[in-house]
Amino acid sequence: MGNLKITLVKSTIKSKKDQKATVEALGLRKVGHSVTQKDNPQIRGMINKISHLVEVEEI
Repeated sequence: MGNLKITLVKSTIKSKKDQKATVEALGLRKVGHSVTQKDNPQIRGMINKISHLVEVEEI
């Protein structure tokens, strides 16, 4: 298992509360902000929940 680079590409303004919480839990702050996370099932589940807001690259 490698790492994932997760970038927030859409705003969370009209998103549901649980989706906003997921974005915050991943460590994303502003549109265009990127974080690196370990590739595991928990992170993949979080990404799946907000897939319409983020862009993911495998590192």
